[in-house]
Amino acid sequence: MTNTTTLTIDGFTLTAAQVVSVARAPHLPVTLAQSSRTALKESRDFIEATWMHDDAPMMYSFNTGVGLLKDTRIKVEHIALFQTQLIKAHCAGIGEPFSEEVSRATMLLRANAFASNYSAPRVEVVDRLLAFLNAGIHPIMPQKGSVGASGDLAPLSYLAAAIAGFDEAEVMYQGQRMRAPQAITAAGIAPVKFDLQAKDASALINGCTASLAVAVLVAHDARHLLTDACLSLGLTLEAMRAEMAAFDPRIQQARPHAGQIKTAAVVRKLLKGSTRTTHEARAVQFPEESRRTDIPYTARIQDVYSLRCAPQVYGPVFDALDYIDNIVDKEINSATDNPLIFGKEGGGFEIISGGNFHGQYLAQAMDLMAMVMTDLGSICERRVARLIDPTLSWGLPRNLMSGVRGVNTGYPVVQCSLSSLVMENRTLCMPGSVDSIPAKGNSEDHVSNSTWCARKAATVVANTQYIIGVEMLLAAQALTMTETLLPDFVLGQGTQAAYEEIRRQIPACLDGDRWFHDDILMAQSFVVTGSVRNAVVEKIGAFV
Repeated sequence: MTNTTTLTIDGFTLTAAQVVSVARAPHLPVTLAQSSRTALKESRDFIEATWMHDDAPMMYSFNTGVGLLKDTRIKVEHIALFQTQLIKAHCAGIGEPFSEEVSRATMLLRANAFASNYSAPRVEVVDRLLAFLNAGIHPIMPQKGSVGASGDLAPLSYLAAAIAGFDEAEVMYQGQRMRAPQAITAAGIAPVKFDLQAKDASALINGCTASLAVAVLVAHDARHLLTDACLSLGLTLEAMRAEMAAFDPRIQQARPHAGQIKTAAVVRKLLKGSTRTTHEARAVQFPEESRRTDIPYTARIQDVYSLRCAPQVYGPVFDALDYIDNIVDKEINSATDNPLIFGKEGGGFEIISGGNFHGQYLAQAMDLMAMVMTDLGSICERRVARLIDPTLSWGLPRNLMSGVRGVNTGYPVVQCSLSSLVMENRTLCMPGSVDSIPAKGNSEDHVSNSTWCARKAATVVANTQYIIGVEMLLAAQALTMTETLLPDFVLGQGTQAAYEEIRRQIPACLDGDRWFHDDILMAQSFVVTGSVRNAVVEKIGAFV
């Protein structure tokens, strides 16, 4: 539930788009639904009245140790100390911290999981998480150390330590890294030291919520990236005066995968009205185009795979993202710690131990994400390689170079950098979800590795943003350099809008080599900001 100014969480209705709006600026403030507040209080009142004594049944992590210490009873007098010691023992992360947006998403997702009233922390724990979120206090959580079962124990322990006000815990607050108590004081949150009680600590640290936070953001970015890859494809088709028969809807219906049909339809919409992608445009011989001149120009018939097979390559990416979104959407509104509490028919509650903390769904989804994004980047990079080679691009200027030949080089090293990203992405496609090392005395004898799977998928998506942005940039460069050769031919309605927005932001390179590092950063910004995508939508409406 949400209005224009506040998001209300209830554990069941949170969307991925809302998670992104909270994680990224401008930050949407969050509050807990009254229905969830009432339910949490009811279950907690039952716990306090029924189980908080030393003769209560043994319930995992309520009044027992964890892991192989599951059969060791924790006396009521030690339960508060147990919360503190549990967090300290699990603060064993390594490496650079997650970004602040991942920290924000993690806090929101953990609070939302509690709001469903399956986890049984006190409602004050949810309030504390939301207080941090709304104040902009972002726990520092090392990226390495979780194996994705029993949840993201290490990173979430740092989050728990921060909200509890541990002296050792660190946070980011107003752009500064500082100790948690200092930020809590500065933000005016009370109390500075927040006492944790039975089940609070295990609820906070159990579940693959850091993996999920990364996955939500990755899935969001991948969607936009695929849309931009359709634009970069369209611009390259224009630059190479492509043969459009391969996008005929009849071909797609003969192999009716949803993603393939969608890709071809997107391309047709973007290139609607194009006369550069016609036989007449292809009949114009470019200066560097190798072609017999003693006979009439004959039809090209068909293009190379990186152009002609785009529906068959992009299509599986569309379909994979649908599958991944389904996993992520379910995980957002899932209770993923252990044990869980359920209402009993006739009144009261019972505790059931299970394995919802296991991150295999996320791990496999993020491995798939890495693979499809890598292949998307791979086909785009191959088109970039063609754009700078006149023997492969039907006569586009070599290296898309301007100025004195030899003195200037053009864009081949930029393309080489993209090749390095493709190779890095391919290495990151090694599945992490099949790599399991037993942990904690073999009590965790199969783990998911979900955190690593999500982290490497995020790296692949970030790399591919550069690849697709550069394809946009170099296709636009090719269009500018050949526009005087085809003065009577026009771009499609969508590709024209994309081309105009690129040229609005950066002029073509027509006076010799320049500081291409800035070109690459500008190309990446096309994707990260969505500026080109938005300009096309403004012109022709939604096209994906």
